[in-house]
Amino acid sequence: MSLQEPVPAQTAIGRILGRSPLTAEARSWYQGATAEIAVGKILSGLGPEWTVLHAVPVGSGSSDIDHVVIGPGGIFTLNTKNHSGQSVWVAGRTLMVSGSKTRHIPNSAYEAQRASKLLGSANGTPVSATGVVVICGAKTLTIKEWPADVVVLSSQRLANWLRRQPQRLTVSESEQIAAVAANPRTWHRHPQAEHDPGALQARFSALQREVQRAALIRAAWVLAAACLFVAVILNFRF
Repeated sequence: MSLQEPVPAQTAIGRILGRSPLTAEARSWYQGATAEIAVGKILSGLGPEWTVLHAVPVGSGSSDIDHVVIGPGGIFTLNTKNHSGQSVWVAGRTLMVSGSKTRHIPNSAYEAQRASKLLGSANGTPVSATGVVVICGAKTLTIKEWPADVVVLSSQRLANWLRRQPQRLTVSESEQIAAVAANPRTWHRHPQAEHDPGALQARFSALQREVQRAALIRAAWVLAAACLFVAVILNFRF
């Protein structure tokens, strides 16, 4: 939300024309945040035996892990990617989106290694996290060859895939690691004061409504222009 905070309120003309409230810098952030919220809702239905952390700050800067999931099936770091309407192709450590190569797989592997090291250090015993790239909204997801150390799947398959994992942690092990993971100092050298998630969600929901309203207004203008064009053509004909 910080990318949107310095932006002045929409003018009346901007609202009438359906101008997007998003800045150019905020558009990619908004798409990613939309996917993360959608995945968060999916994870909320896993059940009480699972612990889910969202937007976990890591290291000493502004990096974070989209979701950390801990439960009977183990520890998972989720790297959520919004590729609405695009074709995603995977072969080993190569993941391409509409023909362009990405770093989703190596980045996800690095996040899992980092989480394993930090959680293991704080827990006092080695732990192993699995990196997962969660693809949201893709037109197609083609897996030619599975990556060796990272899982790639669509958001629709995520919950069932997690539930079907063989048990890797006992209840006590899962609870102990979850308690360690809940401590911000496990992840970040200088943890910041936690924000109220409810307030953040409310602000994002308000922004989302503005974006959707602007899109509807733009669509209405396009439809009106098309109708006017047809009317002019018919008038000339008759």
